[in-house]
Amino acid sequence: MASDLKMALIQENFLVGDTFGNTEKIISLAKQQAQQGMDLVVFPELAITGYPPEDLLLRPAFLRQIEECIKKISHQVSGIDIVFGAPRSGTGDEAGKLFNSAFWLRDGQVLAVYDKKDLPNYAVFDEKRYFSAGQGASIVEIKGHKMALLVCEDIWQSEPAMQAMNAGAQHLLVLNASPFHQHKNQQRLAELKQRAAETGCNIFYLNMFGGQDELVFDGNSLIVASNQTLISRAAAFQADIINSVLQADGSLSSDHNAPAEQSHLADVYQALVLGVKDYVDKNAFKGVLIGLSGGVDSALTLAIAADAVGSDRVRAVMMPSRYTADMSFEDAESEAKLLGVQYQVISIEQPFEAFLETLHEPLLKGTDADTTEENIQARCRGLMLMAISNKTGFMVLTTGNKSEMAVGYATLYGDMSGGFAPLKDISKTLVYDLCRYRNSLDHVIPERVLTRPPSAELAPGQVDQDNLPPYDVIDAILEMSVEKDMPVAAIVEAGYDLDTVERIISMVQRNEYKRRQAAPGVRITRRAFGRDRRYPITSGYRRNKIK
Repeated sequence: MASDLKMALIQENFLVGDTFGNTEKIISLAKQQAQQGMDLVVFPELAITGYPPEDLLLRPAFLRQIEECIKKISHQVSGIDIVFGAPRSGTGDEAGKLFNSAFWLRDGQVLAVYDKKDLPNYAVFDEKRYFSAGQGASIVEIKGHKMALLVCEDIWQSEPAMQAMNAGAQHLLVLNASPFHQHKNQQRLAELKQRAAETGCNIFYLNMFGGQDELVFDGNSLIVASNQTLISRAAAFQADIINSVLQADGSLSSDHNAPAEQSHLADVYQALVLGVKDYVDKNAFKGVLIGLSGGVDSALTLAIAADAVGSDRVRAVMMPSRYTADMSFEDAESEAKLLGVQYQVISIEQPFEAFLETLHEPLLKGTDADTTEENIQARCRGLMLMAISNKTGFMVLTTGNKSEMAVGYATLYGDMSGGFAPLKDISKTLVYDLCRYRNSLDHVIPERVLTRPPSAELAPGQVDQDNLPPYDVIDAILEMSVEKDMPVAAIVEAGYDLDTVERIISMVQRNEYKRRQAAPGVRITRRAFGRDRRYPITSGYRRNKIK
């Protein structure tokens, strides 16, 4: 006879590699839930190691730590069932194999272990490098309710859920480390409703949250009833706990309602803020340093930084040259004041002139000014920022966006110098949308920054569109080519000029070497430069003819 089951789904932030710290967090939270009368407490996929642990999993000492941590949880958590994710080293016939597993413990005993079946090996995932696929279903009965364990990718395929249902499961408990990209929450909900329809099971979907290098995990944990009703949704981009009751008759109630999803721009902005915050804090930087130009990219980066780590941990430096417009001075100072960050002005004119003088006889004499002189200015700024970073312990945030990085409109060892790139996966057009979104919360970016033509200000009267097509054209072509892998012919059929398409794609191909040397940055699209897109630098392949 079933009775009411009180459950707590713990949406938390775990630091990759910090097995002992993560374990202490799991034990502390589990004890709190036991004191509050919960019957079952659940933690996300690979909670003990954080996700993704990558090649740490190849270190025997790391695997031994994991085994110690599982024993510690079993010894210290009692009076409540606990489920958590951790790697499992195979024994016996499975010796030498490693599994991505979910452990179910009760009063020091392991009641069940479920090994992830579907190992993702696409986009940012490469789990087949480390893990072996599991077999069979794993079902635990608690207070008369039969619950099956699944891990992340298993819920996005029909077979594991159907196998659990056929083994007698009434409910699916799904542990996840599912990274964010735009519109992913809608996709998840649709898939969960489909699994509920197929299996007739209630689904408890628990995701982690937090930033890990280029990935951001958004939380947004969900409970979906067997009739496909959304019962509960956890907060986005923050820690949360969903307390729910699975009643004796199988019906569900929760202390969380199912609020309307927030806007796409709010999701993206919060992902950027969380990505920056966790990169800075988890790597123990004192704060961040930004080269403030008066342009739109550095303005958005400054706002993200202030929101992520607090204005008192942000330093902005304006580094004007002979080409810097008065409005750039004014707007940069205004941005710094509005956000309350420390602000300095350090001219690059003297070092720039020194470089020109030093290089005049051996290189520059008798030549016309070109990108060489422009890049020297950018590198003067990069050198200054890195010097300040070395002296203060503040990490440099680069300010380049995805559009610029795609076509190589950036200077190696100049504006690309830095430790993290918040806008690395943000197109130029999305930069403007995010600025307007941020200003809708409170006005921190001067309107003129959003209306003036973008310019690197490295030459007299220079604007970006002197050398590039309009950004809305660039961004549309990049989305089709880079993110969707559409052939040239299809992009042209979508209404874009053949010469422009071939030019943009050729620029993308030529600048792979720059992107390989770029700082990591927050991933918010389905295909970012970095883990998602791994093209060779040296390549004879060219896709600049219609195919």
